[in-house]
Amino acid sequence: MANEKKEMKIRIPEGLQAGVYANNTLVSHTREEFILDFMMAAPPTGTVVSRVILSPGHLKRFINTLQTNLQKHEQAFGTVQAVDVPTGKIGFSG
Repeated sequence: MANEKKEMKIRIPEGLQAGVYANNTLVSHTREEFILDFMMAAPPTGTVVSRVILSPGHLKRFINTLQTNLQKHEQAFGTVQAVDVPTGKIGFSG
C-alpha cells in the first residue's frame, strides 16, 4: 500500500490566480537547490516577477513534466519554434 496514490486538493490563493507574465529567466544553483528567477524585461529595466526554488531531484521531475507537456502541445498544435537568445546584455544594478 506504500505506492497507493491519494488525491490532494490544491488551492490557488486569490492573489496568484491571474498569474504573471515572464519573458526572461535566470537560473542559478548551489549543491542543494536550483533558483529560477522569472523576469519581465522591458528595456531599459526589468523586474523579477517570481522566484521558484527547487531541489535538484524536483527540478529533474519538473523538466521531464515540461518535456512531456511540450510534446503533447506540439502533437495538438504543431512544432514550436525556439526563440533566439537575446544578443544584448540584460543586467540589473542596485
